[in-house]
Amino acid sequence: MPDDTETSPPGLPPARLGSLTVVAGSMFSGKTEDLIRRVRRALYARKHVQVFKHALETRSDPEEIRSHAGPRASAVAVSSSAELLFSVEPETDLVAVEETQFFDAGVLDALQGLADAGYEVVAAGLDQDFRGEPFGPMAGLLAVADEVVKLRAICARCGRDASRTQRLIDGKPAPASAPTILVGAAEHYEARCRYHHEVG
Repeated sequence: MPDDTETSPPGLPPARLGSLTVVAGSMFSGKTEDLIRRVRRALYARKHVQVFKHALETRSDPEEIRSHAGPRASAVAVSSSAELLFSVEPETDLVAVEETQFFDAGVLDALQGLADAGYEVVAAGLDQDFRGEPFGPMAGLLAVADEVVKLRAICARCGRDASRTQRLIDGKPAPASAPTILVGAAEHYEARCRYHHEVG
């Protein structure tokens, strides 16, 4: 990890200040699209960028992330926060993480540690599971982030702003007892507003 303390005058923060931005929202709210936009912007600024996604995300190629709207970016699939941390290179400026909700609880300390060490970190993920409850480590990351970007989708029922993810099984709301993780897209999920969100 970088150490710029030797190049900074006494009493001043290091020359390279890190940050943690969390991009959260429901399915179909544009989280991945926002993450890819940030990655492209950093690359345009000639920054060294690494993009990671959880290996559970199998909707796209293992070596890329792709938004529902089409944009994509190269990525490395990892299975744990420890593997992610081990894979970060010292010369990297921006660490982008997709599907952060799938990571173990250690991702909170891992991403905070990277930001503290001078990396710019952007983590995107579902803030709520299909029950409308906090999803994995996302609640903790939202609490400690320097910046939170909360995106909303369009409710599939009424067209209003949607902040919830509706899981469907044979066209009906999934029961609360269903597994928290079910990788999928429009075949299993819809964006719903608070009023139209249902749990079976």
